[in-house]
Amino acid sequence: MIPIVSKLSKRFLSGKPSAFKRFLYEKIDFSAKIIGIVGGRGSGKTTLMHQYAKSGRYKPSQILYISCDHPALIDRDIYQIADDFYTHGGKLLLLDEIHKVKDFSAHIKAIHDFTDLQVLFSGSSAMNITHEIGDLSRRALVYTMPVLSFREFLALKNIAHFRAYTLEEIVTAHEDIVIEIISDVKPLEHFGDYLEYGAYPFFKEGIGSYGDRLLEVVNTTIDSDLASIFNISHEKLDALKKVLYMLCSTTPYEVNKSKLSASAGVSWSTLSKYLDYMQKGSLLHILRGSKGHKTVQAPNKILLNNPNLFAVLCARADIGAIRESFLVSQLLTDHQVHYHNRGDFLVDENIVLEVGGKSKDAGQIAGLKNAYLAIDDIESGHDRTIPLWLFGFLY
Repeated sequence: MIPIVSKLSKRFLSGKPSAFKRFLYEKIDFSAKIIGIVGGRGSGKTTLMHQYAKSGRYKPSQILYISCDHPALIDRDIYQIADDFYTHGGKLLLLDEIHKVKDFSAHIKAIHDFTDLQVLFSGSSAMNITHEIGDLSRRALVYTMPVLSFREFLALKNIAHFRAYTLEEIVTAHEDIVIEIISDVKPLEHFGDYLEYGAYPFFKEGIGSYGDRLLEVVNTTIDSDLASIFNISHEKLDALKKVLYMLCSTTPYEVNKSKLSASAGVSWSTLSKYLDYMQKGSLLHILRGSKGHKTVQAPNKILLNNPNLFAVLCARADIGAIRESFLVSQLLTDHQVHYHNRGDFLVDENIVLEVGGKSKDAGQIAGLKNAYLAIDDIESGHDRTIPLWLFGFLY
């Protein structure tokens, strides 16, 4: 065993686990031998691993935590470390930031085939799990960790604790749900805070430093994660950042390919690849139209991954883009979302949602079946008008 690995693992395991559990914790089947958690940096993957390690299922001496992006692990054989740990009675192997390990799939497959260790690994959402792990993907359970929901934000701040509601419940019974919620909390009192700094759990470490931490997340995702996963040269990374800065202050209308390409200084074919990389890296959402069950390939709308990114990436954010970014970030965890040519979004090929402020009327979606307004700055709605904040209770 490498001494520094053992030392860091003991330090990790000695910490007190967070009492707050992300919604994903209850969804994971911890009886599986290989479990993966992918998602953006700062979303709480490491905290979840720590909570499982401290759950009491294994003794501390039976657990080994490895931070795969630690300098001591450069060019180290993860399988050999795991095999040595298993030989000495190990039961649970935690591999954090596994995408930093070259050919990590081969290591995990060997651990699976030649040891009886349970493996819980975390990695960037940009990893192509099916491609990287190959036939192991049929045996590994992989879960995606999104940003905090508005509901989780309220719980983490210990303001209020509510169950999640399904989309069907929200669109059919939102008036009753709102009455239940506002009897305990005034949502609009906290919704603005969520849009500014509530998408990542590390706001608990200090709101004053939140912007700097989030900017570090963005830069590390591009300069380290995406650069290594997709083999992007250093000089091309600035183009990715330039696109992010552009999008944060742009009204979220249909994508103008030529304008976007010219501003980024690259061809549309190159820019399309970059946009895809950033979507996989949990920095963007790309919305495409849908014709029946066939998705149109050209993007119709591009949004930042979550509303908090606007505060750190642009001096003057577009409020419409912030609203749409919030709604899409909450919906995509359990639903398919496409661009719609009359409303803003088509959800699960069934529900049309139009987003706006108080003055928004239903004229744009008049006559459409299953169409609703998601309206900001209102505490409660009626009929087909639903308060925007309520979609933050989907998970």
